[in-house]
Amino acid sequence: MPCYRIDGVTPVVHPSAYVHPTAVLIGDVQVGAECYIGPCASLRGDFGRIVMESGANLQDTCVVHAFPGRDAVIKSNGHIGHGAVLHGCVIESDAMVGMNAVVMDEAVIAERSIVGAAAFVKSGFGCEPASLILGAPAIVHRQLSDKEVGWKQSGTREYQALTQRCRESMQECMPLAELDADRPALQVGRHRLKDP
Repeated sequence: MPCYRIDGVTPVVHPSAYVHPTAVLIGDVQVGAECYIGPCASLRGDFGRIVMESGANLQDTCVVHAFPGRDAVIKSNGHIGHGAVLHGCVIESDAMVGMNAVVMDEAVIAERSIVGAAAFVKSGFGCEPASLILGAPAIVHRQLSDKEVGWKQSGTREYQALTQRCRESMQECMPLAELDADRPALQVGRHRLKDP
């Protein structure tokens, strides 16, 4: 993985985490146990600290950054969808940020909450635990049910399993010129789309 020290500060990655080789980690980045960081993610700890606690995932093309003296934190089992941008905010334990959402400085997404895809969460935003946060600008629409929180937790467990799968079997390779006769289908995991 591209990993860069700046001003004498080097990223730290727990040995049980998986960081895709195309992700970039710069400076004061701390990646905890069993975390997953997907392809082309950028974690720029060149101003403020970035912390990913155990079991969190940060998917493809996500960007995490912070202002000087501020931290960007994804707490344990945080789940950050493809293309999300986190800037100087805190994502509490078991919370999810949907695809292409933006969460700005000093916002705090409470535990077990879900930020919907493409939402824009303003600086300083706060909410109660288990909130459903939608829109641009984002507002709390309602409280999540236990079933919805369980659905999120199931998805996070799939990414924790993916961390292990990647550590065990991900390899750089050349593509095949044609399909092989006994090609397996990757139908791994039990997580399914939830009922609306």
